[in-house]
Amino acid sequence: MSTQQNHFPKLHNAMWPGLVGKGSPGAEPCIDLDTMLELTANASVNGVKFDGVDIFLFDPHVSIDISDDGLKQLADKIRTKGFVVGSVVAPIWPPTGGGSAMGSPEERRKFVEQVRKGCRIAKRLRELGVRPYGIVRIDSAASVDDWAKDPENNTKLIAQTFREAADVAESFGERLAAEGEICWGGMHSWREMVKLLELTGRPKTVGFQADMAHTLLYTLGYNAEPEDRIVPENFNWEPEILDEALRQLTASLRPWTIDFHVAQNDGTVHGSGTHDKTGRHCLVNAAEGKLDIRHHAGFWLRDAQGQLTQTTRHICWDGCMFPNDVMMKQQTWNDILGAMVAVREAHGWTEAAAKPSAPAPAPKAATQIATKPSKRAAKKPAKSAPKAKAKTKAKKRITKKAGPKKTAKKSVKKSQKVKSRKIVKTKAKKAKKPAKKVKKVAAKKSARKGKKK
Repeated sequence: MSTQQNHFPKLHNAMWPGLVGKGSPGAEPCIDLDTMLELTANASVNGVKFDGVDIFLFDPHVSIDISDDGLKQLADKIRTKGFVVGSVVAPIWPPTGGGSAMGSPEERRKFVEQVRKGCRIAKRLRELGVRPYGIVRIDSAASVDDWAKDPENNTKLIAQTFREAADVAESFGERLAAEGEICWGGMHSWREMVKLLELTGRPKTVGFQADMAHTLLYTLGYNAEPEDRIVPENFNWEPEILDEALRQLTASLRPWTIDFHVAQNDGTVHGSGTHDKTGRHCLVNAAEGKLDIRHHAGFWLRDAQGQLTQTTRHICWDGCMFPNDVMMKQQTWNDILGAMVAVREAHGWTEAAAKPSAPAPAPKAATQIATKPSKRAAKKPAKSAPKAKAKTKAKKRITKKAGPKKTAKKSVKKSQKVKSRKIVKTKAKKAKKPAKKVKKVAAKKSARKGKKK
């Protein structure tokens, strides 16, 4: 039985390690989506399991041109495993049907078109009820060498392409996250990454996807100018120096971060197939790993004051280019899940904490108590209506007495009424007096007669 304290961020596994760096001549064969889903579904740590998956929109996993019927089947397949979909990767690179974001007009058109197709799939999965959160992942799809031929203008072109892609994403209700890796031109250093995001100028739609394995290399200045290196030249992986470098790095990129990958890195570059010269993802428990995953994830998931940012509803494990024999071992995914659980327990939250303004479901008794007064209030006005009417009349009389003086016409009428009342009273008195005298006279006469007798 699970004893986890936090329920957010949700824990996802990436499906693209079954594709990235595989399938091309000289590389290992791809691992199909069904196998990746099965390995992920079978992972378990003290009763805790993965909550979902992030997917690559490319054959043989998911065709970027998949039909609506195909998407329904995909949604059912993922739902059957007890998963949801989070972020999706749009295949914006030239070999996958896209084009360079700083290339010719035709190449840039292909880039934006792949983003459009990716956003269409992302939105449809949302409509099918299987994708409650997540972004569409992009990068510049250009090499660092090509970018370096004209850095300023190439960055401007990438930013222009990203803005066009942002227009498309907004039309689908989606957001884009650019993953910073040292192999992508204009995104290969943390300074250039920040510059590109600022130049794009669409913070609500275009943000940053931080991958711990790739961002670690930002501190080392691989593929970048010497001034982009944060740690000193004689750096020997001293923990306090690494922490300080990551503080500087995350202070610049955290405000832009809208998607987060948990990963391990040995501090070297690696690549295979068409995905070359990038960060080497290590197994979570690799002896050569340079990151304290649980500790260093907090640099991205908490702000400078140590408060949770809660900017992402899920986090994803990214383990690109593991050998196939390693990926086919169930223990590999159990160990990865264990690291993810540790990150969530250290830097996660409950739903109530995530949305403090939303009231928690009330107990049954409390609901009944809240209901009774409203019923009494509905009946009470009908019973007390006459009293309310009487009070209203009394108030009106008080208002007339304490109100302003009457007009001359009203005063004349009032004086006439008073006079007439006095006249009536006087006549009544006069009419009564004779009656009394008659009685007295009659009484005296009878008394006299009695004496005579």
